[in-house]
Amino acid sequence: MKVYQSNEIKNISLLGSSGCGKTTLVEAMLYEGGIIKRRGTIENKNTVSDYFPVEHEYGYSVFSTVTHVEWNNKKLNLIDCPGSDDFIGGVITSLNVTDTALILLNTHYGVEVETHNHFRYTENFSKPVIFVANHLDHEKSEYDQLVEQLKESFGHKVIQIQFPVNEGTSFNAIIDVLRMKMYRWKPEGGAPEELEIPDEFKNKAEELHNTLVEAAAENDESLMEKYFEQGSLNEDEMRLGIHKGLVNRDIFPLFCVSAFRDMGVRRLMEFLNNVVPFVDEMSTPVTTDGKEVKPNITGPTSLFVFKTTVEPHIGEVSYFKVMSGKVHEGDDLLNASRGTKERINQLFSVAGQVREKVDELVAGDIGATVKLKETHTGNTLNAKGCDYIFPTIQYPDPKYRRAIKAKNEAEEEKLSEILTRMHDEDPTWTIEMSKELKQTIVFGQGEFHLRTLKWRVENNEKVMIDFLEPKIPYRETITKAMRADYRHKKQSGGAGQFGEVHLIIEPYIEGMVPQEIYKFNGQEFKISVRDRQEIPLEWGGKLIFINSIVGGAIDARFLPAILKGVMDKMEQGPLTGSYARDVQVIVYDGKMHPVDSNEISFRLAGRNAFSMAFKQANPKLLEPIYDVVVLVPSDRMGDVMSDLQGRRAVIMGMHSEKGFEKLSVKIPLKELSSYSTALSSLSGGRASFTMKFASYELVPMDVQEKLLKEYEATQQDKE
Repeated sequence: MKVYQSNEIKNISLLGSSGCGKTTLVEAMLYEGGIIKRRGTIENKNTVSDYFPVEHEYGYSVFSTVTHVEWNNKKLNLIDCPGSDDFIGGVITSLNVTDTALILLNTHYGVEVETHNHFRYTENFSKPVIFVANHLDHEKSEYDQLVEQLKESFGHKVIQIQFPVNEGTSFNAIIDVLRMKMYRWKPEGGAPEELEIPDEFKNKAEELHNTLVEAAAENDESLMEKYFEQGSLNEDEMRLGIHKGLVNRDIFPLFCVSAFRDMGVRRLMEFLNNVVPFVDEMSTPVTTDGKEVKPNITGPTSLFVFKTTVEPHIGEVSYFKVMSGKVHEGDDLLNASRGTKERINQLFSVAGQVREKVDELVAGDIGATVKLKETHTGNTLNAKGCDYIFPTIQYPDPKYRRAIKAKNEAEEEKLSEILTRMHDEDPTWTIEMSKELKQTIVFGQGEFHLRTLKWRVENNEKVMIDFLEPKIPYRETITKAMRADYRHKKQSGGAGQFGEVHLIIEPYIEGMVPQEIYKFNGQEFKISVRDRQEIPLEWGGKLIFINSIVGGAIDARFLPAILKGVMDKMEQGPLTGSYARDVQVIVYDGKMHPVDSNEISFRLAGRNAFSMAFKQANPKLLEPIYDVVVLVPSDRMGDVMSDLQGRRAVIMGMHSEKGFEKLSVKIPLKELSSYSTALSSLSGGRASFTMKFASYELVPMDVQEKLLKEYEATQQDKE
């Protein structure tokens, strides 16, 4: 393979909802570029992209797939991304390392919720967008309706480059208003016949051509002047204007294809080759310390590893983008993220499961290597003397969680290793060994996302697992002040144990100060603050520990032991064993014994005094509340609203957004357990949501009583 330079390389993401035909389009592009000799199909399970067993099982993409095609002395690196919102990680990874996005649309279904989601991510990354209308050969194709939806959703920056002549089952021709030609295909597709535009379509073609010329001219002053003088632009001038409009996100061109029949694919590739930006024309990546790194082939060698897979008979495959310089087979590099050395033993240019060995890749190119020892997704590899570290990719918060355990307890350690490896393959699978819940929790983007993980663990790794309902990380707190004292006394021959602690607890609110006098049962307790400790808790909230001992009733050396005793109960709350938070503790009195007092005595006395006071201080449970944003088609709004209300959701706001309704709600985590599945069912798979932790709020009394009874029952079972 030729070594392509930075100004000959274009990196492109293929996005779109499930079923829009991305994998089929990639297959056609690879066929046209000569990478493969025969096009595979999803049905026959022989496509270049979807080659993992789990993808064959489900019939659509689970992982993003890196491919490339050589076309007219240019290299087009293509990353085919999964369509389902459950696998959004592949989209985000791809947009981090590519420069242009193709968003495919199924002309039968039109603009879908994933279309909006993917477009929103291209906005976040400031990437040019090209829309591609696919499935024009479908009997229910509605191209004109699709155009209306696109303009309604994304504005008049959506500019038609082509339109179909006879969409539906007889589709075989398009009119290209950039070249002002009609292209017609034989049934097998491939190279089209170029014809003049028939009279019946000339008016429409001229109108769309003029719209395209105006849009192209608006992006360059000299083109605008020429357009005003001559009333038109030639094809090269239009390409220049479209190119600038793409880079600035002022034009979103719309193309037409039938990927399955290989119609329109070659023309699309010509446009990608001629018009979309090269890697050296896009925004410059920035390192973690703010350095801009241009794709300069004379710069120091630096690679960013953006994806890792484990493949049969090969092992670990690391996919990277060359951020700077050149990389060669046999290069020794330093993993700047981990401080370890790596050797690039083999270097590949990749087309799915087809890998071609190369000797060199330059800045801006995408490639792969195998069997790196200590390198994982998100790591930076540098040549000696280079200190670049590129930021790790940021993914959305998870939306679905399950507790996971091996059916055979002897395989728990093996399962842990498998899950760690799978997180490296898909960072949106995250794992937490929860000390608090005493469960291993696996997080994902939806039920299907975790079901895919389960399939892979059981079928690829041969470890049978169970998914369980995860426990909720409740918190305990108090709502009023209370006093208690406790004497710990134990005699067992020789030195005994003695410690007595008197304390007051009250709810802590940020910025508060203790009162000078507290009253309990008509008795006053005067407080004099001698020392104050503010302890931020790992699980959220604070503990304020105040020493108000006077007259040496308890030696200062025993105060840390009392604090440890209080923390013992903060870590295992008196109500349900959940973490406690936001409590102010004032130790104001106590007693010691000259011989028997020791740290363990005061730790036990402090723990029990705190527990007694806590239980009488009108304790309450807090539950985690999440901010949830739901994007739902208008016709499904009523069902979704009813379901949310049944989940104790509080509606914070709603408004229409580009043909969808956007709902902002606050909802308890407990009620989100199966929400992704329910929402998919209610909306026919057309809605999506995001969730982010907001705060801890009081649990309703009826829910608290139920939880207390459940906890008491578990404690009795243990006894």
